[in-house]
Amino acid sequence: HSSPLPSPLTLTPTCCPFNSPPAAQGFASGDCERDAQSIRIFLADGHRLAVSQSYAKNMGLYGQRVGCLSVVCDNPRDASAVESQLKNIARPMYSNPPLHGALLVTKILQDPQLKQQWYSEVKGMAERIISMRALLRKSLEDAGSPLPWGHVTDQIGMFAYSGMSGEMVDELAEKHHIFMTRNGRISMAGVNTRNVGRLAEAIHAVTSGRS
Repeated sequence: HSSPLPSPLTLTPTCCPFNSPPAAQGFASGDCERDAQSIRIFLADGHRLAVSQSYAKNMGLYGQRVGCLSVVCDNPRDASAVESQLKNIARPMYSNPPLHGALLVTKILQDPQLKQQWYSEVKGMAERIISMRALLRKSLEDAGSPLPWGHVTDQIGMFAYSGMSGEMVDELAEKHHIFMTRNGRISMAGVNTRNVGRLAEAIHAVTSGRS
């Protein structure tokens, strides 16, 4: 195992682990296969688990909300029973979901050349986000902020939890016209070389003299 996981703790007959890779699988490390490692660890330990995956962000299909739920069962009888229950749940919610996005994902994943191209593009996106994290941290430090910003580069994925309070976020919106959720979560996908300096200066302005 590459890192400690609670897999052995949940290896009981009454427990069915629910495993979800990063919401944008591949954006965490830049490697879609590596980001799915936790699933393989649970399977290797003998679990029968449920796995949810989303293709909304990592395939640029956000409006389609494409994803899947996979459930690992012991035998065909159990699989049939689980499928029946899932259909009963899905039926009153959406019955038949839109097909267009799902067909696009299927086409890409079943074509080796397209799949490899997608892997490469996801890696490029992840590397850009990682570089923006480093640049945002450097820009904050260059702006003179005495606060520790190591968490910006320590975190992974599309979002950075800045540690700013709701009041600071409100001030960012009112005085600097920069918007994010009130828990201080920054969408790193929206940060680029043209706006990172202004973002850092605004964050420094609203956090200066506060803890």
